Amino acid sequence: MIQAFEVMGNVDENGQLLLDQPLEIPANHRVKIIILMTDDRDPDDTPTEEIKASLKQALQEAKKRDRIPLEQMWEGIDAE
Repeated sequence: MIQAFEVMGNVDENGQLLLDQPLEIPANHRVKIIILMTDDRDPDDTPTEEIKASLKQALQEAKKRDRIPLEQMWEGIDAE
């Protein structure tokens, strides 16, 4: 039988996990740890792979001359 416990903690400069509170389980039991880490990045920070894919698509469209006129690019965009 598998039991799940949820606790919060931090990782120190040595890579050691420091829990905010002690685990309430019997001592000397082997455990499996699954780490879920919050994403502290800027939500507007587009991942590099996404940028590369977008640039690749734009280059392919430019080579095929599959473009839209500049004046149409701004249609529907609410710019203040």
